[in-house]
Amino acid sequence: MKAVVIRKFGDPAGLEVRDLPEPVPAPGQVRITTEAIGVGGVDAVIRRGALAAYGFREGHLLGSEVAGLVTAVGDGVDGSWIGRRVWAFTGLSGGYAEQTVAAVGDLLPLPDGLTGADAVTLGGSGVVAHFALERARFAPGEKVLLRGAAGSIGITALQLAARGGAGAVAVTTSSAERGTRLRELGATHVLDRSGDGPDAPVGFDVVIDVVAGPQLPLFLDRLKPNGRYVAVGVVGGQPPADFGTHLMDAFRRSLSFSTLSTDTVPAAERQAVRSSQFKAAARGDLRTVVHATLPLEQAEAAHREMDAGTVFGRIVLTP
Repeated sequence: MKAVVIRKFGDPAGLEVRDLPEPVPAPGQVRITTEAIGVGGVDAVIRRGALAAYGFREGHLLGSEVAGLVTAVGDGVDGSWIGRRVWAFTGLSGGYAEQTVAAVGDLLPLPDGLTGADAVTLGGSGVVAHFALERARFAPGEKVLLRGAAGSIGITALQLAARGGAGAVAVTTSSAERGTRLRELGATHVLDRSGDGPDAPVGFDVVIDVVAGPQLPLFLDRLKPNGRYVAVGVVGGQPPADFGTHLMDAFRRSLSFSTLSTDTVPAAERQAVRSSQFKAAARGDLRTVVHATLPLEQAEAAHREMDAGTVFGRIVLTP
């Protein structure tokens, strides 16, 4: 089968299409013939070599979420899964391939009316958006700032905050065109990447941040007293080492800073939220945005767009 691996860390040119053996499902796993493969921000971080200290090595097969058809099951798995269309989390490896394996506990049947591309656009990002707002104790009437709103996490968080009765939902983005699209999804204020804009609210109750990076302290300053900041990604790199000092300098404003990985959310809760969101998307109540659908062999091109910051929504690969 065809698969995409990291031949060399760094530039997208280090990605390589290879022929690999067909995977065999272990006990508790299923094999899936993929129809759609999500390209996520974590894939780009791994490809650059930024997570090598965590055990990722050159030769790694990228990809964490797919949609497709179950074609085989391992020992201990109900055979009724065979022939079902599913969304699946494959861990942090194995998705960029014509076939992959996943644990049965990481599968979710796809409702009628939901495409595979929609599933991999929403499946991983939707639960991050939901639990980030929950971690921030978001309440109706509060002002929310979404940093990095043009990605699939930000787009979903924008819709959830707007539907949840936010008093304002501000977004940071890099262009007027993106700002217009985000307004169509529910944004009330469009700011530039530094958080400035002609009508920027004075302060926010909640900041959800996908970016992090060197400007994170500037956005801590955007919080109102008792404001809550939740970092859900580091696509812009690590924040300054002394950002905690910046937070302590605002001691009398009683600010809260938190990180969120959905790895810490019980699996049953993740799956319940994901199932609800899939049904909402199938009904048209929750929008997904697919930036582009590219053949698996064009994974390098997909990653170049990720690095250039031109993606609005999610890129999807197809075998």
